[in-house]
Amino acid sequence: MIMKPLGHQHITSLSSAAALTVPAGAQRALIVCTGQNVRFRDDGTSPTTTVGIQLATGSPFWYLGDLSAVKFIEEQASAVLEVSYYE
Repeated sequence: MIMKPLGHQHITSLSSAAALTVPAGAQRALIVCTGQNVRFRDDGTSPTTTVGIQLATGSPFWYLGDLSAVKFIEEQASAVLEVSYYE
């Protein structure tokens, strides 16, 4: 399957729950965190530093759910999310 890239996001402000800025037409995202682990939830509730699904630093993760519903938070200061969006 060939996926059309639609944009990239570099998120450095993760001290409180942060949503993605999803480009029009995006249906999936490749997400990698650097610096520190992050947590996410996609059920309408914001994650906390101890509650949510943990993404380990450096581990690529494909998110295929509702991109407008997912929120992220860092477990410790200095986490960064790199997000690539695809059609």
